[in-house]
Amino acid sequence: MIKKEILIGFLVGIAANLIGMLIYILLFSDLSVLETLQESMRGGFIGTLITAGAILNFLPFFYFLKKEKIYRARGVLMASILAAVVIAIIKLT
Repeated sequence: MIKKEILIGFLVGIAANLIGMLIYILLFSDLSVLETLQESMRGGFIGTLITAGAILNFLPFFYFLKKEKIYRARGVLMASILAAVVIAIIKLT
């Protein structure tokens, strides 16, 4: 039961990150979503897009805390940590 709750929170965290990236691209890029992602890979600023998307993880994290869904909040936190690790790996390579 606990693993299921953490998995739900993790998936919500990943989804929030992707939605945050999409919103950032739609608001601040003149290119299409796919073109922006390709340019960010070539230009080396994909980490910036991931970081901008991760900001949206605050919403489900605090929502789950308020509703006392601690394990789901833990899953969202794990998704945020995964995003940070991915960004670190991208920056170091």
